[in-house]
Amino acid sequence: MINGADGLAFRLADQLSRRYAGDVVVLMTQEQHRVARDFGELPRVEVVVVERVDEKALLEADVMEASALALTNQDDVANIHVGLQARDIAPNLKLVIRMYNTRLGQAIESLFTDCKVLSDSEIASPALIAVTLDEVAANPVKIGRRTLISARRDAVDARDIVCGLADTSAPGNPALLPADAATANLVLAEVRSPQTLINTVAIGQPAPKRRWRFAAGRAVIRALISRKLGITLLFVIMVLLASGIGLALSDDQIGGWDSFYLTMVNAFGGPQERGDFSRLEQVLQLLMGVAGLTLVPLVTALIVEGMVNARLAVAQGRLFQPQSDHIVLVGLGGVGTRILRLLHDRGIKVVAVDSTETARGVPLARELAVPLLIGDASRETTLRQAGVDRCKAMMTVASNDVINLEVALQGRQLNPKLRVLVRLFDDDMARRVRRTFDLKHTRSVSYVAAPAFAEAMMDREVVGIISVERRVLLLAEIVVAAGSSLDGSVISQTDEPGEARVIALTELGEPRPLWNPPGARSVKALDTLTVVCTRDGLSRLSRRNRPADVLEAGSVA
Repeated sequence: MINGADGLAFRLADQLSRRYAGDVVVLMTQEQHRVARDFGELPRVEVVVVERVDEKALLEADVMEASALALTNQDDVANIHVGLQARDIAPNLKLVIRMYNTRLGQAIESLFTDCKVLSDSEIASPALIAVTLDEVAANPVKIGRRTLISARRDAVDARDIVCGLADTSAPGNPALLPADAATANLVLAEVRSPQTLINTVAIGQPAPKRRWRFAAGRAVIRALISRKLGITLLFVIMVLLASGIGLALSDDQIGGWDSFYLTMVNAFGGPQERGDFSRLEQVLQLLMGVAGLTLVPLVTALIVEGMVNARLAVAQGRLFQPQSDHIVLVGLGGVGTRILRLLHDRGIKVVAVDSTETARGVPLARELAVPLLIGDASRETTLRQAGVDRCKAMMTVASNDVINLEVALQGRQLNPKLRVLVRLFDDDMARRVRRTFDLKHTRSVSYVAAPAFAEAMMDREVVGIISVERRVLLLAEIVVAAGSSLDGSVISQTDEPGEARVIALTELGEPRPLWNPPGARSVKALDTLTVVCTRDGLSRLSRRNRPADVLEAGSVA
């Protein structure tokens, strides 16, 4: 059973029904149902719509018959409340809870029995950053006493490599877990020191050179003066300049200083009658007077607008020193907030943009003294203030696909070479965007995070997720069940190129795992296998790990 209606709930229902052939009940409120995707297009999925989710609604959805309940709403407190209600009805029900607050989640896990708390933003954010910076998503995973990361083969010492993960030499079509591990340029490696982790992260884009010496002054002017008013002022000054030059050229007796003097006198004092002027000189004198009459109110308007805009800019955080070689982060929801924290912790310069003051990440941006713009990121002026023309890359991670696409296209128009990550939920739309608009880096948070939620609901111990371009590998631990086909097998019978690779074997009673066990090593009941696998590979191993009497019970019945 799933309680929720957003992208994660839809992707989770899709995986449970299609990949695991399970019957899924999705419980949502009437308000959620009005804006939710059509869950009815998924096979074996039943949607239950209620006025509010409470004990009565849970009973109506037959929660007592459910094997697991996933709470995927974006409200931590509401998820905990529904989880408590479900446990009162079905004390042995397995709970999988989506929570943004991971510290609170750890406490909830320790208080609930048979409960797994996951954060989709925490799972997906490192992968999104890695795509943006053209890096390997080096998510550290602790297994036994080792900390493992995914890394490029040439970035780590050969003795630290645990196994080959993928051959990514063909862009867009990585070969996962190749039979010949030596061909894999993406590997799983051990981290022996913090410096090792730093060295594995290689930013692929060179820092752009600063093209304007007075960028600070230009940014301040843009923040304080509107473009239309600036253009009008420039036009008036050009009229005065042209008139003064024309006056000097029309009469040999009028020099440079006399031309400047006459221009200023006529502009600020009004045209004075001059009988010795020719018709052309009189016309130029009148132009000076008209331009002067326009110049005075324009200067006054500039001063007033500058003072007002300065107050607004300070209040909204728009007035800051211009950045270069930075990341423009658009969207400060749950995912954007997590990305902001990770980028700041790594010392990468960020300019954050959101349309509202009430966004989750606004207080964090101000706490970290990160330059913050409150405004519409699809507008050219907003992106120019954020320094899109000087940035390293831009990430558009708002929760709305249309907004993200609009911002990405506007940013690419201002900077054709801009590297953009676009958060898109719809797979079909993402494929068409990549093909039509040349926006190659599109990712879905729910696509990256859903496998962890699905495996938790299927009672599989997934300890890490590795993103390989648009595909996912899982790090899982399997306790060998007595009487299963794994019991008494050897490691070589468990390994399957392209699907699964055993990287460690922990025998019952042994405190430390045996890393990279030989293929002839036997596996016994209650041993723990640590495997790197695809989702299909994990499903195959899980089926093999069912005791024979359990498999036969279904046929006898």
